[in-house]
Amino acid sequence: MRRIIIQGSSRSKGNTCKIVKILREGVRCDLLDLNLHTINHYNYEHKNKHDDFLMLMRQIVEYDLIIFITPVYWYSMSGLMKAFFDRITDCLKIEKETSRKLRGKYMAAISCGSDDKEIEGFFVPFQKSADYLGMTYVGSIHTWIERSSYPPEIVLNLISEFAANLENKILTSPRETGLL
Repeated sequence: MRRIIIQGSSRSKGNTCKIVKILREGVRCDLLDLNLHTINHYNYEHKNKHDDFLMLMRQIVEYDLIIFITPVYWYSMSGLMKAFFDRITDCLKIEKETSRKLRGKYMAAISCGSDDKEIEGFFVPFQKSADYLGMTYVGSIHTWIERSSYPPEIVLNLISEFAANLENKILTSPRETGLL
């Protein structure tokens, strides 16, 4: 099974990256750092179709499990991650074959904040997007790094448990067949 982590932080080497590194110790995944690419905001006339988004999506749809990881910015996913999700509309409108390849894939999400308080409803956009795209949502966790430069032991345990459970959830989850 091919896996990819899509990191949506404005700091490629910040706290979210630290969580990615820890997760990759337990889950063998490729990494896509959105901060290293040009992904413009959605435009109804598709004026941005020549940025990096469609090229990246053509690569992403070749993976079986897509794990999104984003810092918590103002109680929500990062603007970079939001722009990425908004741009999925380009696939639905101008590159339908690419969007159809998302059917039956698995999605998970991770947030990284500065404290242990998970924002109510934070993962709803991920869950609803997975449902709409015909993907199977296999879970989420909230992680945090407080004043120190490394996550507390409880976060390390959460990540380890999340990594261990991903494979089990994939093996026991029925694949969705959503209609696009």
